[in-house]
Amino acid sequence: MTGQFLIIDADDTLWENNIYFERAFEEFVAFLAHSSLSPQAVRDVLDDIERANARIHGYGSLNFGRNLTETYRHLVERQVGEDDLRTVMGFAERILDCPMEVIPGVVETLEYLSARHNLTLFTKGNPDEQRLKIDRSGLGVWFAHAAIVKEKDAAAYRCLVTERRMDPNRTWMIGNSPKSDVNPALEAGLNAVFVPHAHTWILEKQEIVPGAGRLETVDSFGELKRLF
Repeated sequence: MTGQFLIIDADDTLWENNIYFERAFEEFVAFLAHSSLSPQAVRDVLDDIERANARIHGYGSLNFGRNLTETYRHLVERQVGEDDLRTVMGFAERILDCPMEVIPGVVETLEYLSARHNLTLFTKGNPDEQRLKIDRSGLGVWFAHAAIVKEKDAAAYRCLVTERRMDPNRTWMIGNSPKSDVNPALEAGLNAVFVPHAHTWILEKQEIVPGAGRLETVDSFGELKRLF
């Protein structure tokens, strides 16, 4: 394939991310110790709070901590104490201290792709937190450009393509999220590659909506070498 513009997602595409949030949630459920609500029922409340707050505050571990705190205040069956609130925030704050787990096959695949195509890393969330993860991962060396935005919607893709002077017909978005990677890229007139991840955040899941561009699905990041 002749030179392409490959826009690549970061969290849960290049490295593990959501598993740490899931572990923090499990700690939260144990600490909450609700007398009647199941973990799934607690999760449903948290999902609603996260869905509403993401539009205002965005993403990242700090905002996750705020959402856990709001969930705690809403569901707790005992008097709320400052020590309890600090404990709840601590579940989220420790996410930043988790080791970077680059997904198997990513390094050698990025090395292969970067020699043949133009690579852009495209991620959303807290800019400082995302830059820290990029630095800690050591994967930034394979990318010609990295962009961090509040939300990855069709408008964000159109803006990125225009700013980087990408040819839409030769531009592909690669990622694990139908909501943030595949659907908005297709809506913006780009091509997309869906790389499923077993632990994709529930709020990132959607039915994939066909668009004008091509859509490919691979089982793993390493399979991109077969496509490109």
